[in-house]
Amino acid sequence: MCRMSALAATAVALSLLPLAGWAKEKAEKPADAAAPAPAVATKRTKATPEQRQMAQRTDALTRAAFWAREVDVDPSDEQAALGLVQALRALGNFDDATQAAQRLLMVKPDSVEGLLELARVQIARGQGFYGIEPARKAQALAPRDWRAPSLLAVAYEQAKRDDEALAAHRQAQALAPDNPVVLGNMGMYYAGHGDAAEAERLLRAAAARPDAPMQVRQNLALLLGLQGRLAEAEKIARQDLPPEMVANNMAYLRAATGQGAPATTGRNWNDLRGQP
Repeated sequence: MCRMSALAATAVALSLLPLAGWAKEKAEKPADAAAPAPAVATKRTKATPEQRQMAQRTDALTRAAFWAREVDVDPSDEQAALGLVQALRALGNFDDATQAAQRLLMVKPDSVEGLLELARVQIARGQGFYGIEPARKAQALAPRDWRAPSLLAVAYEQAKRDDEALAAHRQAQALAPDNPVVLGNMGMYYAGHGDAAEAERLLRAAAARPDAPMQVRQNLALLLGLQGRLAEAEKIARQDLPPEMVANNMAYLRAATGQGAPATTGRNWNDLRGQP
């Protein structure tokens, strides 16, 4: 397999941590069984909007615990359910994230955000085939939303349905022609299919946008590096990554292009594909 045709697989290198399950609270039995104290009913309430905003700024593990409590208070709370799915996905706990998304969709079957989250989870775990149906349903419910066809395109790619993937990428671009996620995802499609020139054009256009996420720039650096353009790749990589991470990535690229010793450290490339 040539370097460029293997680019998509190379780019997907998500560093995810497992999430340990948490036990539900159990009421303690009174010490004096002969004369039990009267039960005191306690009603848990939802967190305030301010508390929810603060929770969103915490790490993924803390967010998962916070939103799990909120869902426990109100299983129909869409914001809480989505927050839980997103936190679990960030932790790499894909089974629980899938179950959380499915529970939300049982309560709100036409939740576009819930359907998109379910598609994202399946794509993140590398099983895009199972993300096709929720992405299609989201697209039917919100035909002007570019996120659904962009996710659908990546799901089709993972399912090896290239013609449908390209058509979905083009549909997403028609809906949001200047969106950096759409451009970046489409660029990675061309990179994975050996068209380095078109991939570079799209990734550069995406990276030039002021709202471009760092993953777009890192994918551009990866694309250039695999072509042997290491100095340019390193310059772009340093825009977002700390020196030690850049050093690891450059060691990988030198080894991949035959310009250095085999890399002894892992690579840190992250791929935005599938995360609109």
